[in-house]
Amino acid sequence: MRRERLVVLGVDPGTAITGYGVVAEEEHASRALTYGVIRTPANQPLSQRLVTIYAELNALLDQFQPAAVAVEEVFFSKNARTALSVGHARGVVLLAAAQRGIPLFHYKPTQVKQAVTGYGGADKRQIQEMVRMLLGLDDIPRPDDAADALAIALCHLHSAWTP
Repeated sequence: MRRERLVVLGVDPGTAITGYGVVAEEEHASRALTYGVIRTPANQPLSQRLVTIYAELNALLDQFQPAAVAVEEVFFSKNARTALSVGHARGVVLLAAAQRGIPLFHYKPTQVKQAVTGYGGADKRQIQEMVRMLLGLDDIPRPDDAADALAIALCHLHSAWTP
């Protein structure tokens, strides 16, 4: 039975750097359509930084018209300020997807690691190498935020095809 092509936008949100990765899967083969980061200047007001992230995400949504958006859940560590900052950027991602009626999926970091490497405690280097291999890339995607976004998209693709 032939499955239709599925395109997913994976997002690793942050106010300074938001990673993105657009991955397509068709007939069990995944490939990166594009990946990179949205950078915002630290000296800009938060509101302007969020506008920049929103505008660039909308451009990606227009260009690739993904069937789903996958985003990592906010991980609360010792730094509440960082978690709050990530939450602002994550809210922009949620808004952009919701305004277009694109289904949005949330994954915990351990779910992403498990889906990509088979081990929920994998380290960053292992994840990056598996992303490279799964997408048939010559090099590990850089910067790390882009590789993380591709991993999030792959996580969704693996979850979406699970019966």
